[in-house]
Amino acid sequence: MTPAHSASTDSVALRKLGFAKLSATRGLLEEYPQLNQYLELVGTTADPDLVLLQLARMIEAGTPIDALAIDMGDNLWKREVHLLGGSRALGDYQVVKAPQVRLHEVTTTSRSEMLQAVGADPTVERPIAKMDDAVNAMRSRYRELLIDIAAADLGAQDPLTQLPAISSHLSTLADAAIETALAVARMQHDPHGKIRLSVIALGKTGARELNYISDVDVMFLTADDADEEEIAVASAMARTLSTCCSAPSSEPPLWVLDAGLRPEGRDGALVRTVASALDYYRKWAANWEFQALLKARVAAGDIELGESFVEEAGPLVWSAASHPGFVRQVREMRLQVEGSVREADRGRELKLSAGGLRDVEFTVQLLQLVHGQNDPRVRVANTLGAIELLAAGGYIGRAHALALSDAYRFLRLIEHRVQLRSMRRTHTLPTSPEALRSLARSIDPRTYPTWEALDKALTVVRKEVRSLHEDVYYRPIVAATATLGGEEDVFAAEVAEDRLRTIGYQNPAGALRCIQALTAGTSRRAMIQRNLAPVLIRWFSQGADPDMGILSFRTLSEQIGSSHWYLGLLRDSSSAASRLCHILSNSRWAEGALATIPRAVTWLDSDRELEPRNKKELVEEAHALLGRHPDAESAMRRVASIVTREVTRAGLSDATMGVQAWRPSLSDAVDVAVDAALALALRERAEQEGRREVRMAAIAMGRYGGRETSYGSDIDIMFVHSSLPGVEETHGHAAAIHVANRVRSLLQSHKQEGMVQTDFDLRPEGRAGALSRTVASYDEYYRRWSSTWERQALLRARFAAGDSSLGEDFFHMLDPLRWDKELLPSDIRDIRLLKARMENERLPRGADPNLHVKLGPGGLSDVEWTVQLLQLRNGGANPALRQTSTLPAIQALVEADFLSEDEGEDLQRAWTLASQIRSANVLASARLQPERVDNLPRRPDQGSRVATLLGLGTQGESLLVEQWRFASRRARAVMDRYFWG
Repeated sequence: MTPAHSASTDSVALRKLGFAKLSATRGLLEEYPQLNQYLELVGTTADPDLVLLQLARMIEAGTPIDALAIDMGDNLWKREVHLLGGSRALGDYQVVKAPQVRLHEVTTTSRSEMLQAVGADPTVERPIAKMDDAVNAMRSRYRELLIDIAAADLGAQDPLTQLPAISSHLSTLADAAIETALAVARMQHDPHGKIRLSVIALGKTGARELNYISDVDVMFLTADDADEEEIAVASAMARTLSTCCSAPSSEPPLWVLDAGLRPEGRDGALVRTVASALDYYRKWAANWEFQALLKARVAAGDIELGESFVEEAGPLVWSAASHPGFVRQVREMRLQVEGSVREADRGRELKLSAGGLRDVEFTVQLLQLVHGQNDPRVRVANTLGAIELLAAGGYIGRAHALALSDAYRFLRLIEHRVQLRSMRRTHTLPTSPEALRSLARSIDPRTYPTWEALDKALTVVRKEVRSLHEDVYYRPIVAATATLGGEEDVFAAEVAEDRLRTIGYQNPAGALRCIQALTAGTSRRAMIQRNLAPVLIRWFSQGADPDMGILSFRTLSEQIGSSHWYLGLLRDSSSAASRLCHILSNSRWAEGALATIPRAVTWLDSDRELEPRNKKELVEEAHALLGRHPDAESAMRRVASIVTREVTRAGLSDATMGVQAWRPSLSDAVDVAVDAALALALRERAEQEGRREVRMAAIAMGRYGGRETSYGSDIDIMFVHSSLPGVEETHGHAAAIHVANRVRSLLQSHKQEGMVQTDFDLRPEGRAGALSRTVASYDEYYRRWSSTWERQALLRARFAAGDSSLGEDFFHMLDPLRWDKELLPSDIRDIRLLKARMENERLPRGADPNLHVKLGPGGLSDVEWTVQLLQLRNGGANPALRQTSTLPAIQALVEADFLSEDEGEDLQRAWTLASQIRSANVLASARLQPERVDNLPRRPDQGSRVATLLGLGTQGESLLVEQWRFASRRARAVMDRYFWG
């Protein structure tokens, strides 16, 4: 080699060459002047300061670097210098070992060289090591061969083009290391080479796209005719093989050999027969396990045995996409992995974060699994090869394929460079400015002289990858709809249907027709929806019922699509659009609600719009409506729309942000309606009679009284009245009955607009009793005639609407009756008998008690009766227990030491989950019948919607049942102690 001309050592020149530590650099050049001739070459490396330091260390160690440079030749010496700047760890190794360890061109015979390093014969079928220190010899030779690869990589003129070859070399070297470790294991456990053991590579190793430092995923297989003893020997060999690669020794470990992807994972047998493994995949494997098998190939050991497994497993892999929910489950796992990345690392994580390597691999693998069912040409393991073949088959556009390949190479190259610096297993960008600058220069110091330059490019690539996922996977579905009905493009429609089917659409042809209806034509609406369609399809597919979602969306768009605000919202607010898709694909109730109040779609753009409105504001709004509309029916219709609006707001919030167990705002909205109906009825009566005759108040009872109204709850009301001065008592009573009936009529007439069933049967004497009484009449009845259950029902009573001073008089009379009266043993017996009768008689015929969240063991009824009995027993002496709502009552019982914290938590958990299930049932099905509301859903589609609304995912039905069984069992145990005990 001819030494390079010396470069100027002034500060400006050194800084131009990329040196950052100018003082230290000048010091080294003065101490070792022979280094001046290499400055221009050093200036092309990732870290010129580090290179100069390492060269100086080599000189100090006695290495004649001038002679070494000449002996190596220009190409290898350039690689040597770049290695010193791109990998501190491998550079340190070179400084210590040079000149004994010399760079070479990357070998194609690494298997033979590594086997020979442990004394094994590479030409025999089952090589056996013959050295005492074989593990260290294997690791030393591996590192020497790895250095050749790293040097070729770091010294490449165009590292992006070189990337696939580098990954392939690393994978071949890993195969050689596994084969050599197997030879060492044979030496210890199978010295005569009788055991057949095949090592199947999975993951990046299987795809021949391995990193420098990465877990190497494998599976161990043995012959079907192996007996128990032979399987035990094979297992010992597999464990030793792993130890050779991963355990501590005087030479550093290579990487972790991970067999965690084997059948049954870490709980499964380390070594299986081929037949056993195949049987597992046929009967028990989860969908994601077939995705892992997509990259399976034989890495080492018995080739024939391994290839027989790969061949037999192929049909299982390529039919997996037809399994119900396959893509949805795989996608959910991808989202879980993405969600596992720490918030602080999301901008630095190259592999798992949004727009990272996993997004590319996930997109490509899904396309392969979908289209590989019918097209063997795309059945390859390598990501870049798969992209090329998918493009050749027309499954990806050429431009998209090129962009996807370029992005993948770029991300993988950065990942390689990050790992090379310290030879650590990482996918996370460094944090120090020095390391970031070195990383940028290691890609190309001319293009990326600073970290800021590389970071800008990386940001663009990440955004492009995220966008490409939607463009590559979903946009062809939209394109196919444009050709529906054309014979020449039937294949395109079939391909689109395949994709829709595999991402969860049960009726892909129907979904395609919806897409076509939404995107057809040249209108502004069609254009916006055509641009949005790919991402809308994806968002719908993430819900429990994509078909319902896209059909509801089409219906909604046809109804309000011409509204300028609707189109602008879809185009400009991704949060509103994604929330809309989520709601429509999980909630059948939502379509009807949004059809009633289309403008409610705009609330999805803001969390604040989904928050309940202040009750005072609702009351003022209702009173203003009453003032503007003299006709009672017209006024009530408008007030009912307030309730409809607030119920819709609550439902959209539940469907979007998580189902709440307790929404007092719904009871507040009903209070407003009851107050308005009472005011209207009194106004009408006064107009008819020419004067006001009575004051009236509405008393809320039951769940309404506890402010626990939910979707479809009955509204239990009692009325109390007082005749105004100058009005005879009998006349006042008649007027009150008239007004109460009119209130019932107004409420019932408008319940279809958000109102629910109104019930007056909790009044004294039930249906046979008067609709309204005076305070004195109530006092007499409750003191003389009331049953124990009526006293218990009064625990929920609260003022709802009407004359507040009359309400105060009522509760002044009532409170001593419900709280201060002693609870006798006979009263407790009556309560227990009534509860037992309810359990026996009210549970619907054929219902599974364990799945009935209201009347079943540990359900709402159990929790509420337990709490109310404790209130009746102790509320007289403890005013804090006088709560009408269940959750506050439980908390008060805990604070007063009538329940332990654990017992309180058990009751709260069951009540909360039961209430959430009931609300989710209504949102999922839009049905209000008790058999739908009060039971855990039995149909899979309904169960999937409910589980999704409750945050358990589309496959969470079984988990929901488990959670309910646990919660109800614990609550029933508390009831047994305090109610029945």
